Amino acid sequence: MTTHTEVRRYPFGDPIRLDPHPLAAKLQREEPISRVRLPFGGEAWLVTRYADVRAVLSDPRFGRAATVGREDVPRVRETPALPNVLTSMDPPELTRVRKLTMTAFTARRVQELRPRAERLVDELLTVMAESGAPADLVTALALPVPVTVICEMLGVPAQDQRRFREFSDAVMSTTLVSAEERMAAYGSLATYLTEQIAVRRADPTDDLLGALVAARDNEDRLTEDELVTLGITLLVAGHETTANQIANFTYVLLTTGEWDRLRDDPDLVPAAVEELLRYVQLGNGGAFPRIANEDVELSGTLIRAGEALFVDLGAANRDEEVFPDAHTLTLDRHHNSHLAFGHGFHHCVGAQLARLELQVTLTALLRRFPTLRLAVPADEIAWKTGMLLRGPKSLPVAW
Repeated sequence: MTTHTEVRRYPFGDPIRLDPHPLAAKLQREEPISRVRLPFGGEAWLVTRYADVRAVLSDPRFGRAATVGREDVPRVRETPALPNVLTSMDPPELTRVRKLTMTAFTARRVQELRPRAERLVDELLTVMAESGAPADLVTALALPVPVTVICEMLGVPAQDQRRFREFSDAVMSTTLVSAEERMAAYGSLATYLTEQIAVRRADPTDDLLGALVAARDNEDRLTEDELVTLGITLLVAGHETTANQIANFTYVLLTTGEWDRLRDDPDLVPAAVEELLRYVQLGNGGAFPRIANEDVELSGTLIRAGEALFVDLGAANRDEEVFPDAHTLTLDRHHNSHLAFGHGFHHCVGAQLARLELQVTLTALLRRFPTLRLAVPADEIAWKTGMLLRGPKSLPVAW
C-alpha cells in the first residue's frame, strides 16, 4: 500500500483566469491519490488521474447520499450537502428521479430545440450588432441563451426570468456570499418553484415542470420536496454552466489565436466544442465529496469505509496518458473522451442540451462577427471569485 504523509490545502488556491493550478498536474504525475484538507469538515482524498477518476465515478462503493446534512464531511462551503438534490443522491433513488428528467433531454428532443435556439441566438446577436461595439458578451449573449432555453423548457414565464437569476449566483457561491445569504436565496427559489407548481396543479401544462408535477401527483414517482428541489436544480444548473462556458470558450479562442482557424473552418465547431470542454477547467475544485461505504483499494491506496474523497475533473481531462499534448488546445482532436460532464451515475442529464447551445452559439458568433476581438487587454478582464464555477464577470468585445 502507498503511504501518504503530506496534507495539502484544497482547493489549492484562488483561481487565476482559467489556468489549471500547476500542483494538480504534479500530483497526477507523482501522487495521483493524495491527502488534502478542505475549508470545512477536515481531510479527504484527492484523485487526479483519468483512469482513477472514471473508476470512482462509476463505482457504487463511493456514494454521495452519505454527505447529506453532515457537518463532519470535508467540503468547500460552510453548509453541508442538501437532501433531494440529484448530486446528493445514490441509486436507486437517483435512478428513479433521473429517469423522469432524461426523457426531456434525449438527443432527439434536444435536437428539436435547435431551430428555437438558433432564432434566439440570432435575435441576441442582432441586438448586439445594432447597439454597436464594444459589447459585453456575458450580458448580451452568454447569459440570456441558456437562461431563456431552460426557462422555456420548464415553463417559467419570461417576466419571471430575471427574478430567479437574482438568486442563482448566491446559490452557486462558495465564499461570495455568506451561508445565511446562500440559504436565503435557495429558499426564495423554493418559494418561487412552489408557486409555479401550484399554478400547474390548478391548470396543467405540457412543459417540463408540468410533466414533473404530473409525475408527482398522478404517478407518485416524486415526493413534494424532490419535485421542488429538482425544479431548482434544473433552473440553476441548466444555465450557470453553459453561460460561463460560452464566455470562457470565446475568451480562449480569442486569446489563443484559434478564433481565426475556427472561423475559416466552421465545420470544426462540434469537435472544437468537445475539445474546449476538455481544455477549459470550469470548476474550482471540491464541489462534490463522495464517501466510501466500505474499504476500497484504488491504485494501491486503501480508502477506508467512511472516508471522503474528491475527483479533480480538470486534472483528469489533462491526463497525458489519455490525451496526447493534453495541455495544448487541439480543435480537431480525435477520440476525445473527456469528463467535463462527469461519468457514471451522476453524468450530467443536460449534456446534450449544453452541447447544442454551445455549438449553436459559437457557429452564429463566428458567422455574424468574423472579426470579433477583445475590446480590452486580456489581463484587464475581471474574473468571478468565491464561486463554484469559473468565468469572466464581463467579456468586452469589439468587431
